[in-house]
Amino acid sequence: MRPVHHPAAADFDLASVLYALGDTVRLGIARRLAGGREMSCAVAAGDAERLPKSTLSFHFKVLRDAGLIRTRKSGVMVMSTLRRAELDARFPGLLASVLGTPATGTQRRRERKL
Repeated sequence: MRPVHHPAAADFDLASVLYALGDTVRLGIARRLAGGREMSCAVAAGDAERLPKSTLSFHFKVLRDAGLIRTRKSGVMVMSTLRRAELDARFPGLLASVLGTPATGTQRRRERKL
């Protein structure tokens, strides 16, 4: 596996993030990763694992390029995590709204101050 590019949080683009989450397969992957656990791509794909590997690779690339996930190689598996803290800092409340998952403790404190 060649080195993977992960954009810096400052480079996250709202349009790219929304585009990445606008597909039902990618939205499902993000929702499964929202629990905070690192998962193999096969587990994170869930029902979508029936799709061709090339299609799944494309979906994970779109999520990674938008800054939504971080991937790393572990033996023969590729592990993914949602970059929740970085995304919540850059776009407060976005993931909670789109994924239907509660905001992190930091996000809740920030919302109380407003």
